[in-house]
Amino acid sequence: MLKGILYMLIAAFAFAWMNLMAKYLQGFHPLQVVFFRAFGTFIFIFPYMVYKKVPIVGKHVFWLSFRGVLSFVSLALFFKVVQDIPLGSAVALRYTAPVFSVILAFYFLKEKVKFGQWICLAVALVGAFVMKGVDFRIDTTSFILIMLSSLFVGGVFVIVRYLGSREHFLTIINYFMVFSIVGSLFFINKWRMPIEDEWLWICLIGVLGLIGQVFLTKAFQLADTSAVAPIKYMELVYALLFGFFLFGETYSFWSIIGMLLVVLGMLFNILIKRKK
Repeated sequence: MLKGILYMLIAAFAFAWMNLMAKYLQGFHPLQVVFFRAFGTFIFIFPYMVYKKVPIVGKHVFWLSFRGVLSFVSLALFFKVVQDIPLGSAVALRYTAPVFSVILAFYFLKEKVKFGQWICLAVALVGAFVMKGVDFRIDTTSFILIMLSSLFVGGVFVIVRYLGSREHFLTIINYFMVFSIVGSLFFINKWRMPIEDEWLWICLIGVLGLIGQVFLTKAFQLADTSAVAPIKYMELVYALLFGFFLFGETYSFWSIIGMLLVVLGMLFNILIKRKK
């Protein structure tokens, strides 16, 4: 249990740094940043899959591909929004993804949803709209894009849940990387070459994404979801600290209340779902 919690802390820290790199690289087109993120992970995962003889194509090509497309679009939208609004706000708003995953799983996987969960999901959505209403730095376009990103992440959760033990987890991740790399190349005319210390940041964003993905997976393997999932929200704490000290981002009282509603809604959703 303790090792699972530690792994989730590491994962949250790695993802927080990855988000910071995306914010720092705002001089690049968002899809070029997606390419950096995907390629930096792909060059480690793919050789390992070949060495361990992990299936590259998999058995459920349609759902693996659909998952890859949704993940690519979601990440591209998130990186776009990260460049345009405060880092903490972008991270907090994307935490509404479980709202959509619960709704989609209810309709498509026929999963049972308790009444208390619906209340928690509503609270989280209210928190998102509170953030939008009180923080004028969150423009309407960015709000729509980040909510779409969350919707697609919710779809990804449901597809991964459906695939479950049917596919190796590295096969699923690799589809995400491949589709992100290929999709990003369609916008290569908007790219520019990195200069000076930017090479360090583009290398780090891929490595940090890989570290976060590996430790996140290990955390869920070693400990109960209700124990480790709340630790993932430490990513928001890191984002707020990074935003404050590195970009001078501050938040009003009601902005913080909105973030708390999102986080608490998601946390209580987990607790109610796990309660027998």
